[in-house]
Amino acid sequence: MTDVHLDPRPATGVRVDPEAPRRPRWKRKRGDGPIAFAYLTPALLVLVGLMGYPIYQLVLISLFDYGQEQVSGGAPLTFLGLANYATLLSDAKFWTVLGQTVGFAAVCVVGTLLVGAALAVLATRVRTWARMTLFLAALGAWATPAVAGSTIWLFLFDANFGFVNELLGTTGFSWTYDRWIAFGLVAAQVIWCSFPFVMVTLYAGIKSIPGEVLEAAALDGASTLRTARSVILPLLRPLLIVVTIQSIIWDFKVFTQIYIMTSGGGIAGRNLVLNVYAYQQAFAASEYGLGASIGVVTTVLLLLITLGYLRALRKSGEQL
Repeated sequence: MTDVHLDPRPATGVRVDPEAPRRPRWKRKRGDGPIAFAYLTPALLVLVGLMGYPIYQLVLISLFDYGQEQVSGGAPLTFLGLANYATLLSDAKFWTVLGQTVGFAAVCVVGTLLVGAALAVLATRVRTWARMTLFLAALGAWATPAVAGSTIWLFLFDANFGFVNELLGTTGFSWTYDRWIAFGLVAAQVIWCSFPFVMVTLYAGIKSIPGEVLEAAALDGASTLRTARSVILPLLRPLLIVVTIQSIIWDFKVFTQIYIMTSGGGIAGRNLVLNVYAYQQAFAASEYGLGASIGVVTTVLLLLITLGYLRALRKSGEQL
């Protein structure tokens, strides 16, 4: 019998080791969809129970005249349809509060990203003991409850006994009287307790960049600024999208810091944001239907932000 010798080289001329394990090619079968859905069913049931039903009740309450009399059973429910939304959207105060919420969230998001990114870069360039000290301090700020953190900041900036006024020689100055100074103080507190997430996430992303890539950029004569703009930022884009969208969602629905540090929304409601405004309408004014409609509008806005996040991920080439 004639021996037959098989050439392990493919038609392209690239030699392939016949003993090397071949990379499996995963192909999606037609039956994968129902199987994947079956695996996700328990999680979907939990989400429906924990989120779906409360959202359904929120929407339902927003369609009725639901006040203190209806809660106590002294008056029947009156179906209003979209009247609460019409009242809300025709109220100039709602649009003022919405604008303040958007502006406040924007300042908090930008500040959080700048501080977190700067400290992430700093953490990659300092010694181990300094980096550990930075991480411990940041995680301490992150782990502090919002109520405790807001109370501490309020005490530090107290007009008569605050450490900051004593340090600056401005004893008697109120940091919460003026609308914009109060917003700035609350934004600083929100940034202080939010930047650790951004710092840790971006630090992990920077450390995952192969050193060969940065060395190649340096050999090509790229400056530090050019390397950061053309190499590091594109590689960190998926992480930047994640931390940006999550920061927007967190800062858009801030409640505790505003409520505690401005005593429920400031003088004459000058420091209201949507969540605090909804709380005032629902519980202070006993207009539960109107407060629920504010909650629905806030939920819709956050859903639109989430959809924008998913669309941005698809455009960046990430698998959803």
